[in-house]
Amino acid sequence: MIIIKSPEEIATMRQCGKILAAILDKLRTEIKPGIKTYQLDIVMAEESRRRKVKPSFKGYQGFPANLCVSVNDEIVHGIPGERVLKDGDIVSLDAGVIYHGFHSDSAITVGVGEISQQARELIEVTENSLEAGIAQANCGAHVRDISAAIQDYVESRGFSVVREYTGHGVGRDLHEDPQVPNFAFKNGPLLRKGMVIAIEPMVNAGDWHTRLAPNQWTVLTINGILSAHFEHTVAITDGKADILT
Repeated sequence: MIIIKSPEEIATMRQCGKILAAILDKLRTEIKPGIKTYQLDIVMAEESRRRKVKPSFKGYQGFPANLCVSVNDEIVHGIPGERVLKDGDIVSLDAGVIYHGFHSDSAITVGVGEISQQARELIEVTENSLEAGIAQANCGAHVRDISAAIQDYVESRGFSVVREYTGHGVGRDLHEDPQVPNFAFKNGPLLRKGMVIAIEPMVNAGDWHTRLAPNQWTVLTINGILSAHFEHTVAITDGKADILT
């Protein structure tokens, strides 16, 4: 777990997050019917080079791509390839970058063309649940406060939160302590000023259980239902959490 103390480290983490947010904004504009998912990976690589950062995911524990592209019932860790996006799909983009030795991590879910009402609601609920979790990320609170806020919001809207995969600390390493689940559990660590965490609700339209694809990376819903994913890297401060991405 990293505690950011110096103004220089804070400025570096903030710039790292700002760059990642800009790259995801660019990627969002590229999503349209007919594009292949590997083309998004190329954009991620090109934008990273242009902005003088390195993708965090490429080669991480053997992951073969620059970002994760997960479509429809794929929850996380989708590997970009020849799949063609079509009208009505929803696409989750999960990316990280390294800037001057620090990582940031963020995710968005985007509809392709005209999507169903259920898909629109799922995306909206997932993004709002992230906001609900961030609102609890206050100095002196516990990780559980974030987790419970996400779960309560999602389940009150008739959806479910994935249990097997969680948010995490982030900083010098891509994944650090503490884990940040999206469901209520024991209190967990106290949130302290200077901690940096990635909060990332993964929300399914039905059952929360998952399965692993044969590629041993891509995580899918157990029964082919839609899933959405949003994530921000945030810093704990004396006041409201500082959203870095």
